[in-house]
Amino acid sequence: MSRSPYSIGLAGKGGTGKTTIAGLLVKYLVERGKTPVLAVDADANANLNEVLGLEVQETLGLAREEMKKGVASGMTKDVFMEMKLEQAVVEAKGYDLIVMGRPEGPGCYCAANTLLTNYLDKLIDNYPYVVIDNEAGMEHISRLTTNNIDLLLVVSDPTRRGIQAAARIFDLTKELALNIRRKLLMVNQAKEGQTESIEKAVKDFGLELTGIIPEDEEIRESDLRGKPTTQLKNDNKAVKSAFAIFDRIINS
Repeated sequence: MSRSPYSIGLAGKGGTGKTTIAGLLVKYLVERGKTPVLAVDADANANLNEVLGLEVQETLGLAREEMKKGVASGMTKDVFMEMKLEQAVVEAKGYDLIVMGRPEGPGCYCAANTLLTNYLDKLIDNYPYVVIDNEAGMEHISRLTTNNIDLLLVVSDPTRRGIQAAARIFDLTKELALNIRRKLLMVNQAKEGQTESIEKAVKDFGLELTGIIPEDEEIRESDLRGKPTTQLKNDNKAVKSAFAIFDRIINS
C-alpha cells in the first residue's frame, strides 16, 4: 500500500522571496533523492518556472477557460480535462511542474474546478513529495486539492510589519478551517545583526520560527539577470541556510 504524498505549501506577501524558497525546496528534495517531486505553481502571478529554469506552454487556468467555451464534438468534459492536465505537466530531472494559472473572463468556474481537482488528486498520488507555491491568501489551497497540507511554510521579510503580515496568513488558515498539520515561519533576506529583532517580533506575534535565511547578493543578481535560482551552487550562504532548515523540518 503506497503512502500519501507529503505536501508542503509556501505562502507569503509579495517581495519576501517565497517563490525562490519554493525553488530551493524543490532543488533540496531532488538532491536528497526524495523523488519524483511535483512542483505546483498556484500563484496567480506565476513565475516558479523561471526560478526552476523551465518553459511553460499550458496552464490549468487556460484549460478551464477552454472548457467553458465548449469541448470538441465527441469528447466529454472529463476526457478533455484529463488530456489538458497531461499536457500541462512539464517534466524535468527528478521533478515535474504544473502551473495552475488564472482563469480569464467573467463567470463561474465551479464545474471546471471540480473536474480539475479530481484529476489533480490522481496526479498528486504519483509523487512522494508535492511543493505548492501559493499566493498570500490561502483560499487557493482550499480550491487546489482535497488532500491535506502536511506543512505550511510562510515566508516573511526581516521586518516587524512583514512578520505581522505572516501572522495574518496563519490566522486566515484558521478562519478557512484548512487541515494543515504543521505551520512554520521562515524569515528570508535578513541582514547581519537583525536576528535579535526578528526573534522578538516573532515572539510578540506568537509564531514558531523555523529559521532565518541571510540576504544574498548572488541570488539578487540571478533574479535580475533571469537566471534560474536553482542553478546556484550549494556553498552559497543562502542555499546552505535553506538546506539546513529543510534538513530539520523535512526529516523531523
